[in-house]
Amino acid sequence: MNLKSIRNAFFSGIILITPLAVTLFLVNFLVSKIGKPTRDFFFPTFREQLGTNPWIDIAFSLFSTLIVLIIITIIGWFSKLLIGRFIVAWAERLLVRVPLVRNVYGSVKQIVDTFSQQDKAIFQKVVLVEFPRQGVYAIGFLTGESKGEIQIKTQEDMLNIFVPTTPNPTSGFLIMMPRKSVREMEMTVAEGMKLIISGGAVVPEYHTPSEDLNAVEKST
Repeated sequence: MNLKSIRNAFFSGIILITPLAVTLFLVNFLVSKIGKPTRDFFFPTFREQLGTNPWIDIAFSLFSTLIVLIIITIIGWFSKLLIGRFIVAWAERLLVRVPLVRNVYGSVKQIVDTFSQQDKAIFQKVVLVEFPRQGVYAIGFLTGESKGEIQIKTQEDMLNIFVPTTPNPTSGFLIMMPRKSVREMEMTVAEGMKLIISGGAVVPEYHTPSEDLNAVEKST
């Protein structure tokens, strides 16, 4: 067995062991940080037995961790209900009135909201907008609804649209347009990206509905 074979075997072992090691680390972290601090609360009558038998100690810590995870899941499910959303909104309004708590809570909530959006598609739909002036159209991607100060100052239902440049779609323009001025396209985000990168050379196939054909005929 040469040095190269030993190195390949070592990295193969690392690849196989890493998922198991990470899983054990997370389980140990949850049990030590959640299960052990809460086991006395959930099982106060077994407090004396917990320190005598290590297996009983581990079992009750695992049960406590499971109970906490179930409670978190129930809270998340309850927050989706109408009354749950009302209670959450009421609690947030109460927290933001406390001078020190509102700064900490607001910062943490903003960070959590930012990371919770990472699993969602940034580009939701392909849209057609008049840009950079009226009568000139550009392909853009819907990234979300305009909120906060933009929504208040415009007093309209605004959408955030990213209009990429050609052939490099990593740069572009962020524009806010009224929903009524944005036309949704049927092409997928991948097809829209191909259209932009190719400079319009690669056009996705489209079967024109009868109502679109009638509109074209009336315009001509």
